[in-house]
Amino acid sequence: MTGSVKNKHKSTPAKSAARSSTKGRGAGARAAQRQRYRRRGRRPGFTMWLVIGALFVVGAALIIAVVSQRGSSSGAVARTPVSATLMHSLTSVPESVSAEVGGGSATAPTAIDAPALTQNGKPLVQFVGAEYCPYCAAERWGLVIALSRFGTFSGLKTTASSPSDLDANTPTFSFHGATYTSPYLAFDGVEINSNVLAGGNYATLDALSQSQQQLMAKYDAPPYVASSAAGTIPFSDLGGKFLISGAAYDPATLSGKSAQEIADLLTDPSKASTQGILGTANHITAALCTLTGNQPASACDNPTIKKLQASPGATGSSGSSKAG
Repeated sequence: MTGSVKNKHKSTPAKSAARSSTKGRGAGARAAQRQRYRRRGRRPGFTMWLVIGALFVVGAALIIAVVSQRGSSSGAVARTPVSATLMHSLTSVPESVSAEVGGGSATAPTAIDAPALTQNGKPLVQFVGAEYCPYCAAERWGLVIALSRFGTFSGLKTTASSPSDLDANTPTFSFHGATYTSPYLAFDGVEINSNVLAGGNYATLDALSQSQQQLMAKYDAPPYVASSAAGTIPFSDLGGKFLISGAAYDPATLSGKSAQEIADLLTDPSKASTQGILGTANHITAALCTLTGNQPASACDNPTIKKLQASPGATGSSGSSKAG
């Protein structure tokens, strides 16, 4: 991958150490850590090499032990096909549960005034993320559910975020190698890096095209997002009319659960993970219904979705973060 986006996934050893040092010190410290992370991918592992360097003076045997535990992939979770059971859980959420959640704990997409983003005459949903990124991991859940209301995925995989970063091993999906079919929408999911460390960096997966780089350079930056969040991943452009920069809810709500356990909880509207996932899915669905002229009726002719569409400054057609 070329361009400025790649550099935004790196950080200095001092910054990495500072981020890891705040974990587990309470909600305030965790919030500060997340702010420094800025919801973007980064290259962790600097402190690991410092530890290995220190162990070197003790003896080569200890170094070998550390390397054998970490491995070249740092215990990364491989991509595996989504099971029929898991996909059924995602596509058969009871309407009563979805209605009770509504927008949940999720932040709504931001409406913008920009040229339409299309592919083959359909509104295009452009997602840019990375497999190691915990915020991307969280965001994909709601995105997959929302898009499944308009079409069908093929080749979708399950995986997890980095085992050595914030909210380690967050269960998620990977769009790498997946395809999406819909009579209403087009979808392009780009995963710029895997969750596998190779030579201190995460292995490259999908290269951003020139048009995708230009899209991020313009809309993943001020005035569309705060200057402190410029270059954030995950980044989603919904048809050129709505933006999602970062995750809509906290990835920590998925901690300690398997993918199927998270999916099974989607029948319980009181769970924090369900509030985040279904809230994200409903907000995205409302935005997509605006793009498709409220088609199909199965997704859009729904009181919960219509209510979210009508919310001023959220996913309703009247809101905008930029004039002209």
